[in-house]
Amino acid sequence: MGKERISVIIPAINEQKYIRHSLENLKRQSFKDFEIIVVDGGSTDGTQAIARRYGRLIIDKRKGISPARNAGARAAKGDILLFLDADTKPSRDLLVTYDKIFKNRKVVAATGPILPLEKTKGNIVAGYKFVSILFVKASIALGRPSIVGSNFAVRRSAFEKARGFDERLMTYEDWDLSSRLKRLGKIAYSDDAVVNTSIRRIAAWGMFGYFVYHTLNIFRYHLFGRPHTEYKQIR
Repeated sequence: MGKERISVIIPAINEQKYIRHSLENLKRQSFKDFEIIVVDGGSTDGTQAIARRYGRLIIDKRKGISPARNAGARAAKGDILLFLDADTKPSRDLLVTYDKIFKNRKVVAATGPILPLEKTKGNIVAGYKFVSILFVKASIALGRPSIVGSNFAVRRSAFEKARGFDERLMTYEDWDLSSRLKRLGKIAYSDDAVVNTSIRRIAAWGMFGYFVYHTLNIFRYHLFGRPHTEYKQIR
């Protein structure tokens, strides 16, 4: 088999409700030089069977999303690694956009807007736009890049040099890798690199609970280097 330009890596466990939709939208991409790798954490539903129909399936039952993402990266053939979540729908030209971005050899990582998948209230849409657009753009401009893991593209060589995601971290592993990647080159943001992801956690926790959890975690991470060690699965 040849070497693809982009490897799309999706961690999953018991995600049959969402993952088929995500994988189907990947297959409809206008860009075709890519592979799909689903890293399954031991699903007991139909996730594995669905994943096999769309790409490669890797089983990795270690706890946490970092080991799953790293396992996918090790198996990947692409020059560019794109990390998405199982409940995340890529826009049709997402891979075209990232292909163009990484033609600039100075770019080591990139991201773009993350918007709600489901129809929801205006304040939730505004919250997504604030965090994934204004906040992330500001973090990059200020030299403290905070890329969210559900839309995280990285040059393979830089990922390997940074030693991937820190498997000791159960949360904010994406921000941690972002901060290490900034030392290796340029972090890019594109308004065209859009994905839509499920609001199921906000629906389960409520907007206030979600806000409090992540606000406290920001302080834990930046002040003490110890983000939350638990992130309850929501199905």
